[in-house]
Amino acid sequence: MKILVIGLGYVGTANAVLLSQQNEVICYDLNADRINLINNKKSPIEDKEASKYLSEKKLNLRGVSEFPSQGDFDFVVIATPTNYDPDTNHFDTSTVESCIESLNSQNSKATIVIRSTLPVGFVERVQKKYPNQEIIFVPEFLREGKALHDSLYPSRIVVGSHSDQAKKFANLLVEGATNKEVEVLYTKSTEAESSKL
Repeated sequence: MKILVIGLGYVGTANAVLLSQQNEVICYDLNADRINLINNKKSPIEDKEASKYLSEKKLNLRGVSEFPSQGDFDFVVIATPTNYDPDTNHFDTSTVESCIESLNSQNSKATIVIRSTLPVGFVERVQKKYPNQEIIFVPEFLREGKALHDSLYPSRIVVGSHSDQAKKFANLLVEGATNKEVEVLYTKSTEAESSKL
């Protein structure tokens, strides 16, 4: 599989390392330093296990500094920040929406997997806006500093879709995990969004 990971924070880096064990993974981030670190087999986040995997394992992983325009990815993982403002009770999902808009404008056929935290109902809303894109929410349950460890040993995998592509992506997560006995729960997108919150 060929996978694009957008955003190299804790979630994006952990996903990129996990998935690049058995798939071709391209990473994109607005921060050029993070791209350079990935290309030099160094972790852009404080995560001992990610640093070890990047320096010691044979990963099919590289970073690019331009948003990729070719549309031959199987999956695009969006792991960009969605800041929550408790005063207004509002998520800023503009980075996620911008990524989806860019992919849609390129007529991307890739399945979009959002791993950023979202408000309930977000995926239903954007799916209506972009009916030609398959958009799936797969919440992450990762700790800062232990993001790769939590990806390798997940307590569960929640997937906000029952589609064939959703099942394929869940299988990729299980393939990359050390814990192969992990339970995979397929839900509606709103249930997956709720489970993260």
